[in-house]
Amino acid sequence: MGEGNARRRAAGGRVEGERSLLLGVGISAIGIGMYVPFSLVFFHHVTGLSFAVVGVVLTVTGLAGLAVMPPAGTAVDRFGARKVNLLLYAIRALGFALYPLADTLPAFAAVALVTALADRSFPVVQQSLIGEVARGSSRDRLQASIRALQNAGMGAGALIVSGVLAVWGTAGFTHTAWGNAVAFALAGMLVARVKPVRDTATGGSTGAAAGAATEPAGRAPAGYRMVLADRPFLGLTAANFLTALGYSALSVLFPLYIATWLHGPDSLTGAAFTVNTALCAGAGVLIASRVRRSGARRTRSAALGALLFAAAFVGQIVLGTVRPGRTATLIALLAIVVVYTVGELVHSPSGGALSVSAAPEAVRGRYLATYQLSYSLASALAPSLFTGLLAVDGRLPWAVLTVAALGAALALTRLERRLPAEAVYAVPPAATATPTGAPIPRESVAGAA
Repeated sequence: MGEGNARRRAAGGRVEGERSLLLGVGISAIGIGMYVPFSLVFFHHVTGLSFAVVGVVLTVTGLAGLAVMPPAGTAVDRFGARKVNLLLYAIRALGFALYPLADTLPAFAAVALVTALADRSFPVVQQSLIGEVARGSSRDRLQASIRALQNAGMGAGALIVSGVLAVWGTAGFTHTAWGNAVAFALAGMLVARVKPVRDTATGGSTGAAAGAATEPAGRAPAGYRMVLADRPFLGLTAANFLTALGYSALSVLFPLYIATWLHGPDSLTGAAFTVNTALCAGAGVLIASRVRRSGARRTRSAALGALLFAAAFVGQIVLGTVRPGRTATLIALLAIVVVYTVGELVHSPSGGALSVSAAPEAVRGRYLATYQLSYSLASALAPSLFTGLLAVDGRLPWAVLTVAALGAALALTRLERRLPAEAVYAVPPAATATPTGAPIPRESVAGAA
């Protein structure tokens, strides 16, 4: 019976401790939603420092956080994603508990730096955790569920902090800082219940322990040299960078485009964010489930998401050329946001599961640290890229994003035959039915350099 349950989990069944994992993600997302939309104001009132000082500290510590992503990947491979995940939750909880006490610049910088290191590393570790606790289509399902909960939780957190501020005024920011600390601590306690998938063939668990078990004596685990030598995975990372530029458009380009090119009211930006958040929270799991049940290869569903991005960006070019009246602009813009959001919901679960499954288990942390850098790099470049292009012509950044999205879709389809079968297929075909030219699954790579 136990072996049968393990097989079902490995094939895509329910993850042991899944409810605790998702509840923890939702609770931590509420904490994030209580400060991210108000970050500068939040830290200004919590610490008493000026907006300028807070902005500089957050920028510097955020950039410093990028440097810790590769070591975070190494830590995941050495100690396992679950242990590192719990450590990061503990650091974030401690950081927010200390923020109200950090009323001097050195104290704030120290707390912000440590917290930023944990925040930047967290996506790498969480993606690795999904690979450690789930197999097959369960990875796609968890990706969709986590994204939906993150959007719903952040929306709920923003509403909570609005209520807190209405009752206590700006002093409420101190209460929300401690509330964040409690949220991260509780999330860590819940995630601690999640159990890695057991390998029924060997009786061992996946992740760092499994990699160590298969490692030949006297040979060091594979490092970043292996990642850099894996051209298909680097191609996948490059394709994700092109798509990640599109993900940055909603928060960076949309508001500027509406204000400077369409000359629309700020309320249009709020409406666009509301539609995006509501669809992500309400329809994310449903759309991902439909894609998963269709049996589509992850590369092709991710490519479809990129094509929907391109369609939305072309729509912005048309809208910016025609420039209809206010009512028509509102309707067209919301329709474009719907197409954009559906593209996001189709791409995100498949793209995330694709990266997790394409990474060999023994060095999954290093692989995903490299992959996540594509998101971080896109986020860092987006503001200057978009504002520079927008200064030339309001439609130019959308044209560049269209080309980028089409390039990502093309790259994903061309990479399909070079990626491992267990990455391309949520449920890999039997060995006898493996398509001609499909790569052989990589089971263990520990010891390779």
